[in-house]
Amino acid sequence: MLVAEKIGKRFTGVIALNEVSMELPGGKVTAIIGENGAGKSTLMKILSGVYPEYEGRILFKGEEVRFANPKEAQERGIAIIHQELNLIPDLNITENIFLGREITNSWDVLNKKAMRQKTQELLDKLKLQVSPDTLIRDLKVGQQQVVEIAKALLTHSEVIIMDEPTSAISDHEVEILFTIIENLRNEGKAIVYISHKLDELFRIADRYIVLRDGQVTESGSMEGVNQDAIIKKMVGREIKMLDKEHRQVKADSLLNIHNLSLQSKNGTKKTLLDNVSLHLKSGEILGIFGLMGAGRTELLETILGMHPAACNGSVSIEGKVVKLKSPQEAIKAGIVLVPEDRKKDGLVLGLDVKTNISLSILNEIRKAGMLDKSKELELAEKYTASLRIKTPSPHQQVKNLSGGNQQKVVLARCLATNPKVLMLDEPTRGIDANAKNEIYKLILELSEAGLGIIVVSSELPEILAVSDRVLVMSEGKITAEFSSADANEDNILKAAIPKTI
Repeated sequence: MLVAEKIGKRFTGVIALNEVSMELPGGKVTAIIGENGAGKSTLMKILSGVYPEYEGRILFKGEEVRFANPKEAQERGIAIIHQELNLIPDLNITENIFLGREITNSWDVLNKKAMRQKTQELLDKLKLQVSPDTLIRDLKVGQQQVVEIAKALLTHSEVIIMDEPTSAISDHEVEILFTIIENLRNEGKAIVYISHKLDELFRIADRYIVLRDGQVTESGSMEGVNQDAIIKKMVGREIKMLDKEHRQVKADSLLNIHNLSLQSKNGTKKTLLDNVSLHLKSGEILGIFGLMGAGRTELLETILGMHPAACNGSVSIEGKVVKLKSPQEAIKAGIVLVPEDRKKDGLVLGLDVKTNISLSILNEIRKAGMLDKSKELELAEKYTASLRIKTPSPHQQVKNLSGGNQQKVVLARCLATNPKVLMLDEPTRGIDANAKNEIYKLILELSEAGLGIIVVSSELPEILAVSDRVLVMSEGKITAEFSSADANEDNILKAAIPKTI
């Protein structure tokens, strides 16, 4: 269906792709695997018209093509679901799905009824129970991801590229997506699937192509390949995955949350948090698991002081009650958050590494009222070394780093404030197995240095790998608590499923 021949792409100071050649047959799911920074997303952006300038050539159904923009690629039959959400927050779902491909009548007037009806059909197909008139900003990240998938399914594409399509959706939504992929495969479509969740690849992929350092190193059938072999192919060496032993945690209490409640601000009076109480000890890693909509992110945001007018309850640090009315006050009290969406909430993508790291402590690196550039550079070099951030220099723009290294920059900015409590919301979303393992090791190192750490994740293996203790949330409540010895996938999932289902 599609052939890429000797594709090359360079950015400032970086060779992203070097003579990449590959074939995508119809009726097959081809997994593109590789570490963050291997060039996967860059290659897909070339195939879908996002990057019109590149070396080499692309053949689509035997004919050479070169797309000037994504719309040209869509019109020819190539659609992409991006890893980064490409939605406009202040437009509704229908307007986002039909943006640039609106339905009009014979007088060139928008046919809003037809667009809304088609949007409803797509949402029904994807089992997303929200109105087509809902603004994107009012949707959770996972729901926004489903809208991205709906955008790609609107056109009758013959090549569908899925770049981390399940990074922010629930297990139920993943199953729906896999059913849709199966149907597309049966229709003879060529599916390209990129995911760091290796278990997904074994379920749905027919073939694999390995990218390493911007080059294709191997390809073949998924049949007979196991997870260890895939990881070795990705990184060129064997990785010893984290194997955390049960640890003894200090007895002294660091953070206490008592009867924390949060009401929705959109006029529905829905209870997002219902009398949540928890404690965290110094050096402890507390894992919090819950399905989408359980209230995990809202809990972290409320602890950080993001919803002062809508919440009740008390927060204590080292036995002292603190009234946190803003994230700035929380940072002063020693609480920091690595947010779920690093690109939207954690980074300024157009700024360089050193500036992103220093943003939270500008007052501390001033000299005579001016920013001390030498201190800023020293700070960046310190965390680039200690967190093993791979960047050509501290002056590199953050948008040019891989997902795993971008996450480390967010972590560095939080650590620069010398926190007592570090909260991590989906800390390894969208990063590869090796980068995940590095993040896990950093979490352990930080806890051993005395930080209290809360890890929120929708990946059960991640929660089980790093946590000393596990809390389970459902419908805004804490429904269970397990020690690391007692926690397993079965009892955690039972506690996470809402009783109304």
